[in-house]
Amino acid sequence: MTNLDEELIELRREIHRRPELAGEERETAGLVAQQLREAGLEVTTGVGGHGVIAVLDGSADGPTVAYRADMDAVDAQTNVLPFALSDRVFDEGFASRVPGVAHLCGHDLHTAIGVGLARTLAQDSASVRGRLVFVFQPSEENLQGARAMLETGLVQGLAPREFYSLHCGPFPAGTIAVSPGYGLPGLDHFRIALPDGDEATAAALAAEVAKLGTVEFPKSVAEYHARFQTVIDPETAASMREFVCVAQWTEQTPDGRPVPNVLLRLWPQERYLELRAQVEQLAAAVGGHIELTGDPFPAMVNSAELTTAAGRYLSRALGPESVAWAEASWPFNCEDFALFLNEAPGAQFYLGVANAEVGMNGAPHTPDFAADERAIAHGVRAMTGLLIDRLAAR
Repeated sequence: MTNLDEELIELRREIHRRPELAGEERETAGLVAQQLREAGLEVTTGVGGHGVIAVLDGSADGPTVAYRADMDAVDAQTNVLPFALSDRVFDEGFASRVPGVAHLCGHDLHTAIGVGLARTLAQDSASVRGRLVFVFQPSEENLQGARAMLETGLVQGLAPREFYSLHCGPFPAGTIAVSPGYGLPGLDHFRIALPDGDEATAAALAAEVAKLGTVEFPKSVAEYHARFQTVIDPETAASMREFVCVAQWTEQTPDGRPVPNVLLRLWPQERYLELRAQVEQLAAAVGGHIELTGDPFPAMVNSAELTTAAGRYLSRALGPESVAWAEASWPFNCEDFALFLNEAPGAQFYLGVANAEVGMNGAPHTPDFAADERAIAHGVRAMTGLLIDRLAAR
């Protein structure tokens, strides 16, 4: 293990000990900015909240490629799946010191890998033919950070040709999953007003809305893994099947009337209008109507072409046994990296962080999430090579 590997593990542990919720990533952003400045990069802080952007100009002219890492932690009581994957909770001495807040999605690893990438490439800038932009994003968990950073115009001003990111996944450490043409679902949320409704009417309507779904929210370990680890044929990877996941709950008005809420997780996002119209029709049949709570959030769509190219490069560089071609999309959360991919094509890859031999599940948003820290060095080396390769592509 190199000195940099050890330093990145310690950086991850420091972030893990002091997790910060979405919008509160002040200390994490400070650690990131300090390391990037010490590496000689041009650093801008306070971008869209606590966002950090660092720029590395290489030794020759070339395209601009961007890489994003997210920094926020989660509310450990409310933002996790309703089941554990094991009966073991890991504590190697760097557990969260902030009550109720924890890095259960792996953003501490994402941040450490992003810093490692920037430091590694800054030390070898002669191999960088073009410009690299490193985006450290706040507020991913509440889907606000990417939009806030883009609203500053700084990312667009750097005009990246391509955009990439890594996310932890429940694959074995030492592997990377690529998903050409696939991604994560979009979200649409609305309320159903029932002027004369009662609980029976609301329940009957909810049952009809539920029939619009094609998949259910995972209810078990087996369902989780089946959804997230479906290996696909790389030659037909872009033929993503459709799915709709319907979540519902009921609120009460001050006078006690039920108000059903509907949250649609869906792929592809082009079905938003169709599904809204179907729910509106169901609501109208019982004298109600839908009230939109905002614009739908877009699905994250990996470029089929660029992801396939990345998968082939990684297979050559790491060995084909280290690359899984997988269906990453599953009905838990969406991902606001989608907004960066609307600015420039690219992909999010899934870095395996599981270690079954010791019970580390590597499954984000589970109460017993644990990751093999050796994956940090693997992610740095894999993405370093990929970014250099993409800058060389014409």
